[in-house]
Amino acid sequence: MDATDLDYRARTRSGCIPPELVSRLLERGHADVVELQAGRGEWFCALAWARVLSGQGREADAWEALAPYVATGWWTAVVAAAELLEGWGRIDEAIDVTRIRMEAGHPMALEAYARLLARHGRAEEAFNLLVPHVDDWVLATTLVDVASVAGRDEEAAALLAARIRADHCCDGPWCCRGLDPDTALGLLATIRERQGHIAEAIALLRRRQITSVSSRDQLAGLLARHGRIEELRAYAALDGHKEAVQQLAELLEEDGDVEGAIAVYGQADGPAARDPNAAYKLAQLLTRHGRGADAITVMRAQADAHPSDDWILHALSELCLDQGRPADGLAHLDALDARRGSENEWELYWMRLPLIAACRGVDEAVERAQAHPEGNTWYAAEHLAHLLAGAGRTEEAVTVMQQHDRGNSHDLAGYLVDLGRVEEALTTLLHKTPPPVVPTTHLWSEEPPF
Repeated sequence: MDATDLDYRARTRSGCIPPELVSRLLERGHADVVELQAGRGEWFCALAWARVLSGQGREADAWEALAPYVATGWWTAVVAAAELLEGWGRIDEAIDVTRIRMEAGHPMALEAYARLLARHGRAEEAFNLLVPHVDDWVLATTLVDVASVAGRDEEAAALLAARIRADHCCDGPWCCRGLDPDTALGLLATIRERQGHIAEAIALLRRRQITSVSSRDQLAGLLARHGRIEELRAYAALDGHKEAVQQLAELLEEDGDVEGAIAVYGQADGPAARDPNAAYKLAQLLTRHGRGADAITVMRAQADAHPSDDWILHALSELCLDQGRPADGLAHLDALDARRGSENEWELYWMRLPLIAACRGVDEAVERAQAHPEGNTWYAAEHLAHLLAGAGRTEEAVTVMQQHDRGNSHDLAGYLVDLGRVEEALTTLLHKTPPPVVPTTHLWSEEPPF
Protein backbone atom coordinates (compact mmCIF):
# COMPACT_ATOMS: atom_id res chain seq x y z
CA MET A 1 0.00 0.00 0.00
CA ASP A 2 1.08 3.54 -0.75
CA ALA A 3 -0.12 6.70 0.99
CA THR A 4 -0.23 8.73 -2.23
CA ASP A 5 -2.31 6.13 -4.03
CA LEU A 6 -4.65 5.71 -1.06
CA ASP A 7 -5.15 9.45 -0.79
CA TYR A 8 -5.78 9.87 -4.51
CA ARG A 9 -8.39 7.13 -4.67
CA ALA A 10 -10.11 8.24 -1.46
CA ARG A 11 -10.32 11.87 -2.60
CA THR A 12 -11.45 11.16 -6.15
CA ARG A 13 -13.53 8.06 -5.31
CA SER A 14 -11.98 6.47 -8.40
CA GLY A 15 -10.72 2.93 -8.72
CA CYS A 16 -12.09 2.04 -5.29
CA ILE A 17 -15.24 0.92 -3.49
CA PRO A 18 -16.82 4.18 -2.26
CA PRO A 19 -18.22 4.45 1.30
CA GLU A 20 -21.88 4.49 0.24
CA LEU A 21 -21.41 1.20 -1.59
CA VAL A 22 -19.59 -0.32 1.38
CA SER A 23 -22.61 0.56 3.51
CA ARG A 24 -24.85 -1.02 0.89
CA LEU A 25 -22.81 -4.23 0.93
CA LEU A 26 -23.10 -4.45 4.70
CA GLU A 27 -26.83 -3.71 4.61
CA ARG A 28 -27.35 -6.45 2.00
CA GLY A 29 -25.50 -9.03 4.10
CA HIS A 30 -22.18 -9.04 2.26
CA ALA A 31 -19.91 -8.47 5.25
CA ASP A 32 -17.60 -11.19 3.94
CA VAL A 33 -16.96 -9.16 0.80
CA VAL A 34 -16.18 -6.05 2.87
CA GLU A 35 -13.79 -8.04 5.06
CA LEU A 36 -12.02 -9.52 2.03
CA GLN A 37 -11.63 -6.18 0.27
CA ALA A 38 -10.41 -4.55 3.48
CA GLY A 39 -7.37 -6.80 3.22
CA ARG A 40 -6.85 -5.88 -0.42
CA GLY A 41 -6.18 -2.18 -0.02
CA GLU A 42 -9.77 -0.92 -0.10
CA TRP A 43 -9.69 1.84 2.49
CA PHE A 44 -13.42 2.44 2.88
CA CYS A 45 -13.93 -1.29 3.38
CA ALA A 46 -11.16 -1.41 5.97
CA LEU A 47 -12.61 1.54 7.88
CA ALA A 48 -16.15 0.15 7.89
CA TRP A 49 -14.94 -3.33 8.81
CA ALA A 50 -12.83 -1.99 11.68
CA ARG A 51 -15.87 -0.16 13.03
CA VAL A 52 -17.97 -3.32 12.76
CA LEU A 53 -15.35 -5.29 14.67
CA SER A 54 -15.01 -2.53 17.24
CA GLY A 55 -18.76 -2.62 17.82
CA GLN A 56 -18.43 -6.34 18.51
CA GLY A 57 -15.72 -5.72 21.09
CA ARG A 58 -13.01 -7.23 18.86
CA GLU A 59 -10.46 -4.49 19.34
CA ALA A 60 -7.43 -6.50 18.29
CA ASP A 61 -9.07 -7.55 15.02
CA ALA A 62 -10.23 -3.99 14.35
CA TRP A 63 -6.71 -2.68 14.84
CA GLU A 64 -5.34 -5.40 12.56
CA ALA A 65 -7.73 -4.24 9.82
CA LEU A 66 -6.41 -0.69 9.98
CA ALA A 67 -2.75 -1.31 10.81
CA PRO A 68 -1.45 -1.70 7.21
CA TYR A 69 -3.03 1.63 6.26
CA VAL A 70 -1.69 3.40 9.35
CA ALA A 71 1.77 2.00 8.57
CA THR A 72 1.84 4.01 5.32
CA GLY A 73 1.68 7.22 7.33
CA TRP A 74 -1.47 8.31 5.47
CA TRP A 75 -3.07 10.97 7.65
CA THR A 76 -6.67 9.87 7.07
CA ALA A 77 -5.85 6.39 8.36
CA VAL A 78 -3.96 7.80 11.33
CA VAL A 79 -6.98 9.92 12.32
CA ALA A 80 -9.33 6.95 12.07
CA ALA A 81 -7.00 4.77 14.12
CA ALA A 82 -6.60 7.44 16.80
CA GLU A 83 -10.38 7.80 17.04
CA LEU A 84 -10.78 4.06 17.56
CA LEU A 85 -8.03 3.95 20.18
CA GLU A 86 -9.53 6.91 21.99
CA GLY A 87 -12.94 5.25 21.92
CA TRP A 88 -11.45 2.14 23.48
CA GLY A 89 -9.91 4.21 26.28
CA ARG A 90 -6.39 3.60 25.02
CA ILE A 91 -5.53 7.29 25.21
CA ASP A 92 -1.75 7.04 25.37
CA GLU A 93 -1.69 4.95 22.20
CA ALA A 94 -3.99 7.42 20.44
CA ILE A 95 -1.71 10.27 21.45
CA ASP A 96 1.40 8.38 20.33
CA VAL A 97 0.06 7.51 16.88
CA THR A 98 -0.88 11.17 16.32
CA ARG A 99 2.38 12.51 17.74
CA ILE A 100 4.44 10.44 15.30
CA ARG A 101 2.80 12.16 12.34
CA MET A 102 3.11 15.56 14.03
CA GLU A 103 6.83 15.06 14.52
CA ALA A 104 7.09 13.98 10.90
CA GLY A 105 5.77 17.41 9.97
CA HIS A 106 2.28 16.61 8.74
CA PRO A 107 0.46 19.97 8.40
CA MET A 108 -2.77 18.80 10.04
CA ALA A 109 -1.30 16.71 12.83
CA LEU A 110 -0.60 19.48 15.33
CA GLU A 111 -4.26 20.51 15.49
CA ALA A 112 -5.43 16.93 16.06
CA TYR A 113 -2.67 16.24 18.57
CA ALA A 114 -3.41 19.38 20.58
CA ARG A 115 -7.13 18.70 20.70
CA LEU A 116 -6.48 15.13 21.78
CA LEU A 117 -4.20 16.31 24.59
CA ALA A 118 -6.77 18.88 25.72
CA ARG A 119 -9.54 16.29 25.86
CA HIS A 120 -7.49 14.15 28.21
CA GLY A 121 -6.12 16.41 30.89
CA ARG A 122 -3.13 17.87 29.08
CA ALA A 123 -4.60 21.18 27.95
CA GLU A 124 -1.69 23.22 29.35
CA GLU A 125 0.75 21.25 27.22
CA ALA A 126 -1.50 21.62 24.18
CA PHE A 127 -1.80 25.39 24.68
CA ASN A 128 1.95 25.82 24.90
CA LEU A 129 2.44 23.81 21.70
CA LEU A 130 0.01 26.03 19.83
CA VAL A 131 1.22 29.47 20.95
CA PRO A 132 4.09 29.68 18.40
CA HIS A 133 1.61 28.93 15.60
CA VAL A 134 -1.05 31.53 16.40
CA ASP A 135 -0.53 33.22 13.02
CA ASP A 136 -2.05 30.14 11.35
CA TRP A 137 -5.82 30.69 11.39
CA VAL A 138 -6.62 26.98 11.83
CA LEU A 139 -4.25 26.61 14.76
CA ALA A 140 -5.41 29.95 16.21
CA THR A 141 -8.94 28.56 16.25
CA THR A 142 -7.64 25.45 18.01
CA LEU A 143 -5.76 27.65 20.48
CA VAL A 144 -8.99 29.47 21.40
CA ASP A 145 -10.78 26.18 22.01
CA VAL A 146 -7.91 24.73 24.04
CA ALA A 147 -7.57 27.95 26.07
CA SER A 148 -11.02 27.39 27.52
CA VAL A 149 -9.99 23.98 28.89
CA ALA A 150 -6.57 25.20 30.03
CA GLY A 151 -7.96 28.28 31.79
CA ARG A 152 -5.79 30.59 29.70
CA ASP A 153 -8.38 32.71 27.94
CA GLU A 154 -6.66 36.00 28.75
CA GLU A 155 -3.35 34.86 27.26
CA ALA A 156 -5.12 33.75 24.08
CA ALA A 157 -7.02 37.04 23.95
CA ALA A 158 -3.79 39.02 24.24
CA LEU A 159 -2.21 37.03 21.40
CA LEU A 160 -5.20 37.73 19.18
CA ALA A 161 -5.51 41.41 20.10
CA ALA A 162 -1.86 41.93 19.14
CA ARG A 163 -2.70 40.76 15.63
CA ILE A 164 -5.65 43.08 15.03
CA ARG A 165 -4.37 46.16 13.23
CA ALA A 166 -6.85 49.00 13.46
CA ASP A 167 -5.27 50.76 10.49
CA HIS A 168 -5.36 47.75 8.16
CA CYS A 169 -8.06 47.14 5.58
CA CYS A 170 -7.77 44.03 3.39
CA ASP A 171 -8.00 44.84 -0.30
CA GLY A 172 -8.46 41.29 -1.53
CA PRO A 173 -8.94 37.67 -0.48
CA TRP A 174 -5.19 36.96 -0.41
CA CYS A 175 -4.16 40.08 1.46
CA CYS A 176 -3.59 38.33 4.81
CA ARG A 177 -2.51 34.76 4.16
CA GLY A 178 -2.29 33.79 7.82
CA LEU A 179 -4.46 35.09 10.63
CA ASP A 180 -6.37 37.96 9.05
CA PRO A 181 -7.95 40.72 11.20
CA ASP A 182 -11.53 39.52 10.62
CA THR A 183 -10.71 36.01 11.82
CA ALA A 184 -8.80 37.39 14.82
CA LEU A 185 -11.76 39.60 15.74
CA GLY A 186 -14.11 36.63 15.51
CA LEU A 187 -11.90 34.46 17.69
CA LEU A 188 -11.46 37.22 20.26
CA ALA A 189 -15.24 37.68 20.30
CA THR A 190 -15.61 33.95 20.98
CA ILE A 191 -13.42 34.32 24.07
CA ARG A 192 -15.27 37.41 25.31
CA GLU A 193 -18.65 35.75 24.84
CA ARG A 194 -17.37 32.72 26.74
CA GLN A 195 -16.32 35.04 29.57
CA GLY A 196 -19.76 36.64 29.66
CA HIS A 197 -18.64 39.95 28.14
CA ILE A 198 -21.43 40.00 25.59
CA ALA A 199 -21.39 43.71 24.79
CA GLU A 200 -17.66 43.59 24.08
CA ALA A 201 -18.08 40.51 21.88
CA ILE A 202 -20.81 42.28 19.88
CA ALA A 203 -18.62 45.37 19.47
CA LEU A 204 -15.75 43.26 18.18
CA LEU A 205 -17.92 41.49 15.62
CA ARG A 206 -19.32 44.78 14.36
CA ARG A 207 -15.78 45.75 13.38
CA ARG A 208 -15.46 42.88 10.91
CA GLN A 209 -15.49 43.60 7.19
CA ILE A 210 -16.75 40.14 6.22
CA THR A 211 -19.79 39.21 8.29
CA SER A 212 -20.54 35.74 6.92
CA VAL A 213 -18.21 32.73 6.87
CA SER A 214 -19.29 29.27 5.66
CA SER A 215 -22.90 30.48 5.34
CA ARG A 216 -23.15 31.43 9.02
CA ASP A 217 -23.02 34.88 10.56
CA GLN A 218 -21.21 34.87 13.91
CA LEU A 219 -22.82 38.09 15.14
CA ALA A 220 -26.28 36.88 14.25
CA GLY A 221 -25.61 33.63 16.09
CA LEU A 222 -24.39 35.49 19.18
CA LEU A 223 -27.45 37.74 19.24
CA ALA A 224 -29.72 34.71 18.83
CA ARG A 225 -28.03 32.74 21.63
CA HIS A 226 -28.54 35.61 24.05
CA GLY A 227 -32.12 36.38 23.12
CA ARG A 228 -31.40 39.80 21.66
CA ILE A 229 -34.24 39.53 19.18
CA GLU A 230 -34.69 43.21 18.35
CA GLU A 231 -30.96 43.70 17.78
CA LEU A 232 -30.96 40.61 15.59
CA ARG A 233 -34.00 41.89 13.70
CA ALA A 234 -32.29 45.22 13.02
CA TYR A 235 -29.10 43.47 11.96
CA ALA A 236 -30.99 41.13 9.61
CA ALA A 237 -32.66 44.14 7.98
CA LEU A 238 -29.30 45.38 6.67
CA ASP A 239 -28.46 44.68 3.03
CA GLY A 240 -26.28 41.64 2.44
CA HIS A 241 -27.02 39.97 5.76
CA LYS A 242 -29.04 37.07 4.37
CA GLU A 243 -27.55 34.57 6.84
CA ALA A 244 -28.83 36.78 9.67
CA VAL A 245 -32.31 36.68 8.11
CA GLN A 246 -32.18 32.89 8.14
CA GLN A 247 -30.95 32.71 11.73
CA LEU A 248 -33.68 35.10 12.91
CA ALA A 249 -36.33 33.01 11.16
CA GLU A 250 -34.91 29.79 12.65
CA LEU A 251 -34.92 31.30 16.14
CA LEU A 252 -38.52 32.49 15.86
CA GLU A 253 -39.62 29.12 14.49
CA GLU A 254 -37.90 27.30 17.37
CA ASP A 255 -39.73 29.62 19.80
CA GLY A 256 -43.05 28.69 18.19
CA ASP A 257 -43.59 32.00 16.39
CA VAL A 258 -44.11 30.53 12.93
CA GLU A 259 -45.92 33.59 11.57
CA GLY A 260 -43.10 35.78 12.81
CA ALA A 261 -40.56 33.52 11.09
CA ILE A 262 -42.50 33.73 7.83
CA ALA A 263 -42.74 37.52 8.14
CA VAL A 264 -38.95 37.77 8.46
CA TYR A 265 -38.61 36.67 4.84
CA GLY A 266 -41.09 39.39 3.85
CA GLN A 267 -43.65 39.61 1.12
CA ALA A 268 -43.33 41.59 -2.12
CA ASP A 269 -40.34 43.64 -0.96
CA GLY A 270 -38.70 41.22 1.49
CA PRO A 271 -35.57 39.04 1.21
CA ALA A 272 -37.57 36.19 -0.34
CA ALA A 273 -38.54 38.42 -3.25
CA ARG A 274 -34.96 39.51 -3.92
CA ASP A 275 -32.99 36.36 -3.16
CA PRO A 276 -33.87 32.89 -4.54
CA ASN A 277 -32.02 31.25 -1.65
CA ALA A 278 -34.14 33.13 0.88
CA ALA A 279 -37.25 32.17 -1.10
CA TYR A 280 -36.21 28.53 -0.94
CA LYS A 281 -35.75 28.76 2.84
CA LEU A 282 -39.18 30.34 3.12
CA ALA A 283 -40.71 27.56 0.99
CA GLN A 284 -39.12 24.95 3.27
CA LEU A 285 -40.50 26.75 6.32
CA LEU A 286 -43.99 26.90 4.83
CA THR A 287 -43.84 23.21 3.88
CA ARG A 288 -42.80 22.19 7.41
CA HIS A 289 -45.95 23.83 8.73
CA GLY A 290 -48.46 22.38 6.30
CA ARG A 291 -48.60 25.26 3.84
CA GLY A 292 -47.38 23.47 0.75
CA ALA A 293 -49.58 25.48 -1.62
CA ASP A 294 -48.04 28.73 -0.39
CA ALA A 295 -44.57 27.21 -0.75
CA ILE A 296 -45.30 26.34 -4.38
CA THR A 297 -46.48 29.89 -5.00
CA VAL A 298 -43.23 31.27 -3.57
CA MET A 299 -41.04 29.02 -5.73
CA ARG A 300 -43.15 29.52 -8.85
CA ALA A 301 -42.55 33.26 -8.58
CA GLN A 302 -38.81 32.60 -8.39
CA ALA A 303 -38.95 30.21 -11.34
CA ASP A 304 -40.74 32.89 -13.39
CA ALA A 305 -38.16 35.49 -12.40
CA HIS A 306 -35.17 33.20 -13.02
CA PRO A 307 -36.21 30.84 -15.85
CA SER A 308 -32.65 29.80 -16.65
CA ASP A 309 -31.69 28.77 -13.09
CA ASP A 310 -32.17 25.02 -13.18
CA TRP A 311 -31.83 24.56 -9.41
CA ILE A 312 -34.90 26.76 -8.87
CA LEU A 313 -36.88 24.79 -11.45
CA HIS A 314 -35.72 21.56 -9.86
CA ALA A 315 -36.78 22.79 -6.39
CA LEU A 316 -40.20 23.76 -7.75
CA SER A 317 -40.60 20.39 -9.49
CA GLU A 318 -39.66 18.45 -6.36
CA LEU A 319 -42.00 20.57 -4.27
CA CYS A 320 -44.91 19.91 -6.64
CA LEU A 321 -44.12 16.20 -6.55
CA ASP A 322 -43.90 16.10 -2.75
CA GLN A 323 -47.18 17.98 -2.41
CA GLY A 324 -48.99 15.57 -4.72
CA ARG A 325 -49.32 18.16 -7.48
CA PRO A 326 -47.11 16.81 -10.29
CA ALA A 327 -49.43 18.19 -12.97
CA ASP A 328 -48.80 21.72 -11.71
CA GLY A 329 -45.07 21.16 -11.99
CA LEU A 330 -45.42 19.88 -15.54
CA ALA A 331 -47.66 22.80 -16.49
CA HIS A 332 -45.01 25.27 -15.37
CA LEU A 333 -42.26 23.47 -17.29
CA ASP A 334 -44.47 23.29 -20.39
CA ALA A 335 -45.14 27.02 -20.17
CA LEU A 336 -41.42 27.63 -19.89
CA ASP A 337 -40.84 25.48 -22.99
CA ALA A 338 -43.37 27.56 -24.90
CA ARG A 339 -41.57 30.80 -23.98
CA ARG A 340 -38.29 29.30 -25.14
CA GLY A 341 -39.68 28.05 -28.41
CA SER A 342 -39.57 24.41 -27.24
CA GLU A 343 -35.78 24.44 -27.00
CA ASN A 344 -35.21 22.26 -23.98
CA GLU A 345 -31.80 20.85 -23.20
CA TRP A 346 -31.52 17.69 -21.15
CA GLU A 347 -30.15 19.70 -18.25
CA LEU A 348 -33.63 21.15 -17.80
CA TYR A 349 -35.66 18.34 -19.33
CA TRP A 350 -34.75 15.50 -16.99
CA MET A 351 -36.46 17.04 -13.96
CA ARG A 352 -39.85 16.49 -15.58
CA LEU A 353 -39.39 12.70 -15.67
CA PRO A 354 -40.59 12.01 -12.08
CA LEU A 355 -43.52 14.38 -12.71
CA ILE A 356 -44.51 12.50 -15.88
CA ALA A 357 -44.15 9.18 -14.04
CA ALA A 358 -46.39 10.42 -11.22
CA CYS A 359 -49.03 11.65 -13.67
CA ARG A 360 -48.95 9.00 -16.39
CA GLY A 361 -46.66 6.18 -15.29
CA VAL A 362 -43.00 5.24 -15.57
CA ASP A 363 -43.32 3.75 -19.05
CA GLU A 364 -44.48 7.02 -20.57
CA ALA A 365 -41.71 8.89 -18.75
CA VAL A 366 -39.13 6.50 -20.18
CA GLU A 367 -40.62 6.67 -23.65
CA ARG A 368 -40.63 10.48 -23.70
CA ALA A 369 -37.10 10.60 -22.30
CA GLN A 370 -35.79 8.29 -25.00
CA ALA A 371 -37.50 10.42 -27.67
CA HIS A 372 -35.55 13.47 -26.48
CA PRO A 373 -32.59 14.39 -28.74
CA GLU A 374 -30.22 13.67 -25.84
CA GLY A 375 -32.18 10.69 -24.55
CA ASN A 376 -29.58 8.11 -25.59
CA THR A 377 -26.60 9.79 -23.95
CA TRP A 378 -24.72 8.41 -20.94
CA TYR A 379 -25.90 11.26 -18.73
CA ALA A 380 -29.53 10.68 -19.68
CA ALA A 381 -29.07 7.01 -18.85
CA GLU A 382 -28.32 7.92 -15.23
CA HIS A 383 -31.68 9.65 -14.84
CA LEU A 384 -33.56 6.88 -16.64
CA ALA A 385 -31.92 4.25 -14.45
CA HIS A 386 -32.79 6.17 -11.29
CA LEU A 387 -36.41 6.37 -12.43
CA LEU A 388 -36.58 2.65 -13.24
CA ALA A 389 -34.85 1.55 -10.05
CA GLY A 390 -37.21 3.73 -8.01
CA ALA A 391 -40.09 1.83 -9.58
CA GLY A 392 -38.55 -1.50 -8.58
CA ARG A 393 -37.29 -2.23 -12.09
CA THR A 394 -33.64 -2.55 -11.20
CA GLU A 395 -32.77 -5.06 -13.93
CA GLU A 396 -33.94 -2.56 -16.53
CA ALA A 397 -31.95 0.19 -14.81
CA VAL A 398 -28.80 -1.91 -15.11
CA THR A 399 -29.49 -2.64 -18.78
CA VAL A 400 -29.90 1.06 -19.53
CA MET A 401 -26.63 2.00 -17.82
CA GLN A 402 -24.64 -0.85 -19.35
CA GLN A 403 -25.37 0.46 -22.84
CA HIS A 404 -22.80 3.20 -22.27
CA ASP A 405 -19.07 2.84 -21.79
CA ARG A 406 -18.98 6.12 -19.93
CA GLY A 407 -21.29 6.48 -16.97
CA ASN A 408 -21.62 6.59 -13.24
CA SER A 409 -19.98 3.34 -12.22
CA HIS A 410 -20.92 3.95 -8.58
CA ASP A 411 -24.65 4.00 -9.38
CA LEU A 412 -24.36 0.98 -11.64
CA ALA A 413 -22.45 -0.94 -8.99
CA GLY A 414 -25.11 -0.06 -6.45
CA TYR A 415 -27.87 -1.46 -8.65
CA LEU A 416 -25.83 -4.62 -9.23
CA VAL A 417 -25.36 -5.10 -5.48
CA ASP A 418 -29.11 -4.71 -5.02
CA LEU A 419 -29.55 -7.54 -7.52
CA GLY A 420 -27.00 -9.73 -5.73
CA ARG A 421 -24.50 -9.45 -8.58
CA VAL A 422 -21.67 -8.48 -6.25
CA GLU A 423 -18.70 -9.72 -8.29
CA GLU A 424 -19.97 -7.85 -11.32
CA ALA A 425 -20.34 -4.72 -9.20
CA LEU A 426 -16.75 -4.98 -7.98
CA THR A 427 -15.47 -5.48 -11.51
CA THR A 428 -17.29 -2.32 -12.54
CA LEU A 429 -15.57 -0.33 -9.81
CA LEU A 430 -12.10 -1.70 -9.36
CA HIS A 431 -10.37 -0.51 -12.48
CA LYS A 432 -7.15 0.83 -11.08
CA THR A 433 -6.66 4.49 -11.94
CA PRO A 434 -3.10 5.58 -11.18
CA PRO A 435 -2.57 8.94 -9.50
CA PRO A 436 -1.44 11.73 -11.81
CA VAL A 437 2.29 12.08 -12.28
CA VAL A 438 3.65 15.23 -10.66
CA PRO A 439 5.74 17.08 -13.24
CA THR A 440 9.34 17.82 -12.35
CA THR A 441 9.46 21.03 -14.41
CA HIS A 442 8.06 24.37 -13.31
CA LEU A 443 4.25 24.56 -13.41
CA TRP A 444 4.19 28.25 -14.34
CA SER A 445 5.91 30.19 -17.06
CA GLU A 446 5.80 33.55 -18.78
CA GLU A 447 6.60 31.87 -22.08
CA PRO A 448 4.12 29.95 -24.25
CA PRO A 449 2.71 27.41 -24.02
CA PHE A 450 1.27 28.67 -20.75
